[in-house]
Amino acid sequence: MTKSSTIDYIMDDPREAARLEAKVDPEAWVQKYMAHRIAPGMEVLSVGCGPGVILGAICAVHSSVRGTGIDLSPDRVKEAIQKNRGVPRVKFVCGDAQAMQFPAHSFDLVYCRMLLQYLQKKERAVAELVRVCRPGGTVLLQDLDGQLLWHYPEDAAVQSSVSKVVTALASTGFDPFVGRKLFWLAREAGLENVNVQVECYHLIAGEIDPGVLQKWELKLEIARPQMTRIFGNESKAKEHERRFLDYLKRPDTLTYSTVFTVTGEKPL
Repeated sequence: MTKSSTIDYIMDDPREAARLEAKVDPEAWVQKYMAHRIAPGMEVLSVGCGPGVILGAICAVHSSVRGTGIDLSPDRVKEAIQKNRGVPRVKFVCGDAQAMQFPAHSFDLVYCRMLLQYLQKKERAVAELVRVCRPGGTVLLQDLDGQLLWHYPEDAAVQSSVSKVVTALASTGFDPFVGRKLFWLAREAGLENVNVQVECYHLIAGEIDPGVLQKWELKLEIARPQMTRIFGNESKAKEHERRFLDYLKRPDTLTYSTVFTVTGEKPL
């Protein structure tokens, strides 16, 4: 498997899609970040829509809102269609966020969530989001900063392992610090009235909750083929996984990351 396919392989694993879906409450997310931006009759585009649960919740806000989801994975698009069979006014298509097939000025509200961290051409992707947004419309970008790279007290072995993984994935476009770059990306793409919101995302203070631990065990299991490639063999990969999980189980450690939400308006 080539380095460039590493992230696609992880994201195409059906267990990863289910894991990510389990981490978000669609209705709560929409109420917090989207509901006040949605008006009757809007055309909304979800870029990197995954299983489409958030887009379905957006379309439920007003009976006349129409939603379109686009995702690179045919399997995720198929899943989104199945999950939203009973949701009117929503459709899903397969396509690349960095070169979308939609005409310019097609949507009133365009958003992407936890997508830019994986893309090699981030500036091009944001420019595409702005291109397909109508003048006066809104673009929302949301992504992580830190990605569980920040810990205290520091454990040299854990930090070394994490750094090695991040360095190895850099060639795929993976960027664990893309959150802080969203403001600049929005400005470069020509958005105006750019607003930035920063919140804590991951926070594990003391021993990790058993339910959260299970999600991390699954995440590492899904990533094991890539970890094996990075560390040389499966035995070493499992040892690094164990060391990281043991760190999260300690009662004296803190691990966290932040989430950036950046919104801007396309000039009239």
